[in-house]
Amino acid sequence: MNASSPMLQIDALHVSYGQVEAVRGVSLALQPGQIVSVIGPNGAGKTTLLGAVMGLLPSQGGLRFEGEDLRTLDVESRVERGLCLVPEKRELFGELSVLDNLQLGAYAKRLKSAALKSRLDGVCDRFPRLAERRKQRADTLSGGERQMLAVGRALMSAPRLLMLDEPSLGLAPLIVVEILSIVRKLREEGVSILLVEQNARAALESSDHGYVLETGEVALSGESSALAN
Repeated sequence: MNASSPMLQIDALHVSYGQVEAVRGVSLALQPGQIVSVIGPNGAGKTTLLGAVMGLLPSQGGLRFEGEDLRTLDVESRVERGLCLVPEKRELFGELSVLDNLQLGAYAKRLKSAALKSRLDGVCDRFPRLAERRKQRADTLSGGERQMLAVGRALMSAPRLLMLDEPSLGLAPLIVVEILSIVRKLREEGVSILLVEQNARAALESSDHGYVLETGEVALSGESSALAN
């Protein structure tokens, strides 16, 4: 990948559910080391956009990650390349322990036991509460702890681009501040972030560049500080 070329390049992306076009001609670029936020009202196409990038939804248009055409890759291959999505509903395995959920996050990497332990230790250092609750069932965690587990599980695959869908949804304001602080620390450690949020101010305060989606199209884009004003 050329040093100046985007890590993620989306060109004129279209995604439909039957006859309904949910994303219409969206173009977006994310440079290595950036946090890019996508904001907009419910039904704007934000979650659909992430689903298309991850390969969960069929799409038309250009999708390139580190110069490679994503459209030829299935979901597992995208994870192996360094793409990971934390979905809006977190989609944890509630009946399994915190530790089991974390280990499943590394499944696609097929790590040896020493490498798996090292990665688990790293996630538990970042989220001490998960370490405390590692034997607890995931469905007994608080909302903030579930979000931490969802992010921790994603980090087990060592993503280079982490996509977060509404990480603040349903969380108390103090927990939102904590989650977004973790997002900024991840960027400092070399993880690029594509952040979808309804909480526009919080998203723009945490990101470098922003896109505003309305009814499936980019209505505005620019530096986050300019959009916030």
